[in-house]
Amino acid sequence: MDISLALTLPRDEQTVPVARHIVRNAMEQVGVAEACVYDVELALSEACTNVLLHSGPGDQFVVRLDLEDRLGLIRVIDVGHGFDSTKLQSEDPALEDERGRGLGLMQALVDRVDFTSRAEAGTIVTLEKVLTYADERLLAGRRKQV
Repeated sequence: MDISLALTLPRDEQTVPVARHIVRNAMEQVGVAEACVYDVELALSEACTNVLLHSGPGDQFVVRLDLEDRLGLIRVIDVGHGFDSTKLQSEDPALEDERGRGLGLMQALVDRVDFTSRAEAGTIVTLEKVLTYADERLLAGRRKQV
């Protein structure tokens, strides 16, 4: 089963829980295992927060979720000025720092993290996660119906 959804949200910190809720519910409805959903949800929060903190002025951002049988792909797209993702990736925060650990957290939670920055056109944070299911028979049943 393939599912795609896209949310266009105002660039406001109050929209992060909205994005988390919608992505979590979509994944739960197709039977993705709770631990896998939690990892994606937390990584999504970090990606959204990075957009809000590091991107230039813009009115909105986009969260796109694509679920295939075994792969979850999330894109957080800043449609503003973008930010220097190479600088963000090269920073190594100290353990006592309150901020700056989001990239490491995202990398620990999902299988792949990628940043694509486009000058004056925004940044795309891509999160990729191999999906596990609470009941693998659900996935096997879907393949037989096709």
